[in-house]
Parts: sequence; structure tokens; C-alpha cells
Amino acid sequence: MPLIADLHVHGAYAGACSKDLSIANLSKWAKVKGIDVLGTGDFTHPKWFEHLSQELKEDEQGVLHSSTGQKFMWTTEISLIYSQDGKGRRVHLVMLAPNKEVVKQITDQLLKWGRVDYDGRPIFGKSCIEFTETMMNISKDIELIPAHAWTPWFSLFGSNSGFDSLKDCFAEKSKYIHAIETGLSSDPPMNRRLSQLDNINLVSFSDLHSYWPWRIGREATLFDVDLTYKNVIEAIRTGKGLHSTLEVDPPYGKYHIDGHRNCKFSCDASQTKKLNGICPVCKKPLTIGVAYRVEELADRPAGFVKKNAKPFIKLMPLHEILSFMMQKNLATKAVWAEYNKIMAGGKNEFDILLHTSKQQLETLTHPKIVEAILENRDGKIVITEAGYDGEYGKPSFGVEPIAEKQRKLFE
Repeated sequence: MPLIADLHVHGAYAGACSKDLSIANLSKWAKVKGIDVLGTGDFTHPKWFEHLSQELKEDEQGVLHSSTGQKFMWTTEISLIYSQDGKGRRVHLVMLAPNKEVVKQITDQLLKWGRVDYDGRPIFGKSCIEFTETMMNISKDIELIPAHAWTPWFSLFGSNSGFDSLKDCFAEKSKYIHAIETGLSSDPPMNRRLSQLDNINLVSFSDLHSYWPWRIGREATLFDVDLTYKNVIEAIRTGKGLHSTLEVDPPYGKYHIDGHRNCKFSCDASQTKKLNGICPVCKKPLTIGVAYRVEELADRPAGFVKKNAKPFIKLMPLHEILSFMMQKNLATKAVWAEYNKIMAGGKNEFDILLHTSKQQLETLTHPKIVEAILENRDGKIVITEAGYDGEYGKPSFGVEPIAEKQRKLFE
């Protein structure tokens, strides 16, 4: 079976992240979800690095092990905020490192530029070009991946501060960029509409800000390799051993279409153009989402299929299915109770979502929930309201929710 990896995560010291993020909680919920290897996240932060050093043991292959057997790899996210070509730029990068010694060298270099102790995702006023060159001078085994490559605010192609091409962003250092992270609001078919990305591999990770199962592993990458740092990096760089990705339906993402959250207004790219990009409610510029940017930069039509493209699986977390079918919020007691009951019949959540037979599922939960799980497995997800300007989209699963009278069964 391929390894399931979620390599873009955060710890307790990153902004807008749960303070309950810990090695123990990440390890516990990775096992519940079915994730084989997690990123450490935030290795530049001194307090988080101390936790990592004390609670994880590194082997000779660049893999770290928790006391419960969960595996990790050294990863962090860096925020670069700078000006280039007369425009303010804000680009986030996921960084992978081969071992603790290189991690220390990276942090020592970053300390020459500024502080790393105020946030797990530190900010530096360096261009992607200079940053990449500096990291390659430390070690060619470091891997840099543009994070959530399409989101408006902090990304390679972002509408507010990004670039129109990888080469514009990295110049001659683009030779060191082998993959981009699709992010929640885009998927492989959207990215493959850009011929400039033909030689770039696509990876997906959760960018979790909490450890709950509707966050951890909500997107992930599958590797058909033995778990070593070298093997994983080689797969990211060459595509050989890069098996597939797990992706949520892009309209579920928080920045898929255009709009204003505060104005409760959203629209697709065609309407945005008619509005000249101005919100009809507040008369200010709309937040331009991922779908618009893909359309703007694509040189291939929608529906284009790249020859020999890596497969991907469109999948929503089990909590989202239960929340919709039971018409209750994700973290309610009733949803948790049903989740735990279903999970008792599988190895982990991915096993339930992808492999557990219909017959077995029918012994675990309501027939309509079984139907929704199977629809989800087949990628038959419908987003009734697409995400925009920081608001998640609202999914349904090709099945009507359980009738109100029957919902009392779950109380």
C-alpha cells in the first residue's frame, strides 16, 4: 500500500493555530486518520524545536519516530514578504529538511535575517530567489515547495501578491522548484491547464491549524516508496514513486470563487468581470479567488487531460459527511458519537472512506450515511455554495439528509 503523507502541518506556536497542537495529539489523530508520515511543522521555532528534539527520535534515514510509533519528517513553512517588479509580494513556502543538523543550519541562517521565536511561521523580507539560493547553499537536500499555490493572499499565483509564472517568482532558481502544493481551492485538473506547470509535480497537504480529523490529512500525498527522506524527496523531484494525491473538492476551499465575506456576497469569474472586480455591496475590490486566477493564467481549456498525469482521489472528511447527513455542526456530541461508532468498524478513517465494504458499513451506521460514504468514495461530491474570501464551501453528497424525525435516533 502507498504511504499516506501530510507534510504541511503546524504546531502550537504558529499564529491562528490551536494551542493544543502537540506531538502527542498529532500522533494520536494521525493514527485515527490513517496517515503514515506527518511533517513536524514549524521546526524553526525554538520552543517547538525543543519539543521535537525531546519527543521524537531521528533515524539514519531522516525519519523521526514518536513514542507511539508515528513517523514524522522535518518540515516548516516560511513567509516571504518583499517587493519585486514594483509590486508587493507575499509568498509562503513549505520547506523539507533531511536531518536535525541541516535544520539547525537553516535556523542559524534565518536568525541572521530576523527573529524566529514569535511565530511558527516566521516572516522574512527576502525574495524567493534569494531565499532559494541561500537554502541551496546550506544543502541541496533541502526541498522548497510553494505552499497553497493559488490562494489570494500568500502564494505563488495569488491574486493579491503573486506572480503570473513560476519563473517570474524564482527566476533562474526555478530549477530548484520541483513541485507545488495545490491547496484546498484547486486540484490537479485545474493546475494542468497551465502548460508552464507540465514539468512541475503536484502535491497536496492539509496545512492543518488543529489536529481534529476534519483538518488533519484532509489533503495528502501518497508515495509508492519505502519511507526515507531521500526516497520521498526523489519522488517529489522526479515524480517516480509519487503515487497520487487526496484532494477535497475545490469549491469546498476557502478561496475558490470571488467575493466578500463581510458583505455575504460571492460570484464566479464571469460575474466578477461584469462587476469590474468591485463588490456591489460595499463598492470595494472583491477578493479574487483561485478559479478566477486559474482561468486568467490557463493556456488550455477546462477539461484538458494531461497525458500520464498522476491520479488523484477527490474525498471529503468523514465528519463533513456526518455533519451534512445529520444536519448538525462538525464538533457536536451527536456527530462525534456516530463518528466513533463507525470508526469502531475500520482500521482508520481512510480505511472507512476508501475501503470498508458496503456490507460492513451497513452494520455500523444509518443506510443514508452509508450511501453518502459511497458517493464520497466515488467522488460524487456536490458543493452547494462554493467557498470564498475565507469562508469554506458547503458540501453535500448526492444524498438527501436524514429526515428530521429519524435524526432523533442520534440524540
